[in-house]
Amino acid sequence: MDRANEDTAGIPLALRTRDGTTLAAHVWLPATTRQAGTVVINPATAVKASYYHRFARFLARHGYAVLTYDYRGIGGSRLRHPRAMRDTDKFCWGACDCDAALQWAHDTFPGEPLDVVAHSIGGLMVGLAGHGRHVRRCLTVGAQYAYWRDYAAGRRWSMWLRWHLVMPLLTALLGYFPARRLGWHEDLPAGAAYEWAFRPARLETSYRRLQRHGRDPLEHFPAMTGEMLAIGLSDDPFGTPAALDRLLGYYTGAQRTRIEIRPESIGERCIGHFAWFNDRFENTLWMDALRWLRDGELPGGKHSDLPNMHPHTNKDRGHARRA
Repeated sequence: MDRANEDTAGIPLALRTRDGTTLAAHVWLPATTRQAGTVVINPATAVKASYYHRFARFLARHGYAVLTYDYRGIGGSRLRHPRAMRDTDKFCWGACDCDAALQWAHDTFPGEPLDVVAHSIGGLMVGLAGHGRHVRRCLTVGAQYAYWRDYAAGRRWSMWLRWHLVMPLLTALLGYFPARRLGWHEDLPAGAAYEWAFRPARLETSYRRLQRHGRDPLEHFPAMTGEMLAIGLSDDPFGTPAALDRLLGYYTGAQRTRIEIRPESIGERCIGHFAWFNDRFENTLWMDALRWLRDGELPGGKHSDLPNMHPHTNKDRGHARRA
């Protein structure tokens, strides 16, 4: 591969999924002669992979090969109008799309540690993917699957109106969810929109259709036996502690740690659900993430040696830094 544009837009490539879908992707090759490992970045719902390219470049500068990709129907992987992809849902994104990304990274860089950085729904995808068993470390940011009762109490009803009333009504009317027109990121196929809008408390209930055909949607979760660091932001209305714990509970084989970051601990007024991936945090939050991916070092230099069942810990980032 040519390293010439590794620090700009990355090297474009096409991923082929097991069901024959082509996905748009980019890879950044490590800027150092010694590769630290390979990282796959899983996007949030309706967010283009390009949003994470700054973070991908950061990791590449520190020695990682990094793969970003768009889920089918999103960004560069929008090959048809979402109205023509109405059956596309988040199970497809995990079991096929994320799986293809993990397989490509595993096969292309054999022998290198395979890590994942996952934003929001991207944290679910690793468990749905068969190749999730190869993941050494998975760092998640605000990762959950949008069960409405987990939303922050002060925002719960306004979020419910947006995502659980307006979204399914517009989807029923138009055959897809026109998020672009509303300034709410990328358009969604009906299957993905309805799955979010009608998400029950338990993940397996969402995929009863698979169970009716003899398939277990949770079959791959226990095979992810690596380390997970779930980062929550105290001002994130989606990624509340309850939401993060609900998702972490499915990774029964992983070594799981949850930390909470307060914006004021790094001199910020707000971070929310999206701003963690802004490059103004390159010398703070991103360096913390790098140290954990590289060495397993938790923010503040404190290590957690926890069993596999429910090793959730809460750490105030500011206090941890002063310890």
